[in-house]
Amino acid sequence: MDDSVFLPRDLPMWQDAKPYLDVRNNDEHTIVAYGLARFLLTQIPEADESVVLPAILLHDVGWKMIPEDLLLLAIGRHPTRLDLVRDHELEGVRIAREILERHRPEGVDIDAVLEIIDGHDTVKEARSLNDAVMKDADKGWRCTWHGMRTIAGWYDVPLHEVLQMLRERSNPMMLTDAGRLYAEAQTATMAAELEIETFLGRAPEHGPPRRKEGKTTW
Repeated sequence: MDDSVFLPRDLPMWQDAKPYLDVRNNDEHTIVAYGLARFLLTQIPEADESVVLPAILLHDVGWKMIPEDLLLLAIGRHPTRLDLVRDHELEGVRIAREILERHRPEGVDIDAVLEIIDGHDTVKEARSLNDAVMKDADKGWRCTWHGMRTIAGWYDVPLHEVLQMLRERSNPMMLTDAGRLYAEAQTATMAAELEIETFLGRAPEHGPPRRKEGKTTW
C-alpha cells in the first residue's frame, strides 16, 4: 500500500460522492473505512479490490436522502426506524449507479459493486467474499479511534460504554478472520488505554482527549 488513501481510479468518484456524504459524519467514516478496506484486502488477496473499494467508497451516499433529524432513529441499540436503513440502501444504489456510470472506471464491474451496496446493512450474512470484506471495513470502522469517538459523541456516552457495545454486538458480526482479528485487537488495546489512568494515576500523556463519563443510552 502507498501513502495515499484513495486509489487514483477512485478519486473522481470520491469527488462526486462527497456532496452526498456530509451527513452523520459519513464523509469521515468513508475515508477511514476505505483505508481499512485497503488493509483487509492485503490480508484477503482473493477478494476483488475493483469491487470492494468502489463499494465502500459509495455505500453510504443514500443517507443524504434521509431527513437529518431522523438519522439517529435508524441506528443504535434500540432503533425505531429500521425502514430508514433499507431506504438508504436503495437510495445508495440509485446514486452510486449514477456516479459509476458517469465515470465508468476501468476494470470495475458496476453491477457487482451495486450488488454489495444493496443490503450492506440489512443483510447480515456475507453473500460473497467481496461482500464480506466490504461489510467488515464498514463495521470495522467502529473499532477505530475515529469510530469510537464519533459514536461516543452521537449518543453522549463514555468510551467504556462504546467499548462494551463493540465487544457484545459489533465484533461478533465481523465476517472474515482478518476483520475479526482486527476488531478484537482494536478493542483490546482500547480497553488497555482506558486503564492507563488507573495504573499510572494520570491520563495518557498523548492521544485524543478523553470524554467525560456520562449516562449511557445504549
